[in-house]
Amino acid sequence: MGLLYGLLGVCSFSLTLPATKAIITVLSPLSAGLGRALVAAILAALVLLIKRVPFPTWQQTKQLLLVSGGVVAGFPFFSSWAMERVPASHGAVIIALLPLATAGAGAFFSGERPTRMYWISSVTACLAIIGYAISSGLGALQWADLSLLGAVLSAAIGYAVGGQLSKTMGGWQVISWSLVFAFPFLVIPISGPLIAELKQATWTTWVGFGYICVVSQFLGFFAWYHGLALGGVARVSQTQYLQPFLSMVAAWLLLSESVPLGAVLAAIIVVFAVAKGRKASVKQKA
Repeated sequence: MGLLYGLLGVCSFSLTLPATKAIITVLSPLSAGLGRALVAAILAALVLLIKRVPFPTWQQTKQLLLVSGGVVAGFPFFSSWAMERVPASHGAVIIALLPLATAGAGAFFSGERPTRMYWISSVTACLAIIGYAISSGLGALQWADLSLLGAVLSAAIGYAVGGQLSKTMGGWQVISWSLVFAFPFLVIPISGPLIAELKQATWTTWVGFGYICVVSQFLGFFAWYHGLALGGVARVSQTQYLQPFLSMVAAWLLLSESVPLGAVLAAIIVVFAVAKGRKASVKQKA
């Protein structure tokens, strides 16, 4: 069940880069990256008020601030800045490093210790993606890749800490409180430019922005964090290896970017590697 919820979250996130790429011609990277968190924070506050959820403890608050810095501020901003400069398919390849980074963050923050079989299957999946990137010419490093690596590191920390915290709070509370805590820092610098740019937006921009606000930044995390809590950060994070190929399909459908045969073959290798890694045991350090 953890893998199924994780896969549902990955499917939700796979449209993030193409949707961001589609709206970045109208919205600035700052408005697209942090504006989505501003809107999602309002939705989160309404849900918390309706559910009458008690305020988190101080220990939970410290962890929520880490989650907020990673998935509310860091990943959206860095990925949006990069999408102004590189194709969505190129960004999807760099984001393929996220599962390994998440497993490493899980070992650091959550005390998870995957066995050798897990690392073998995980590295196999990662090499398949990187090999495809190099062979297709998408692997040439650019300055925007540094921003994408910053997005990977930010998300990995937010995923690992949030996944651990979801075991006691529930995934929907983790992302909701993380968004609410970020709201005071976003509302003054972001709201003005965002409103001004949205006045000039077309309906396609509104649809794309609505998606990354409601699904990418809010509802998708309900399933994702619940999956991490059920199946463990290391094991469920492997489902992210499918995200680059799902993003490429989305970029093909939405942006007419090509999906070569090599991507399909690499995706098949990734599926088998993830299926193998699913059976690997993950020990929990006390």
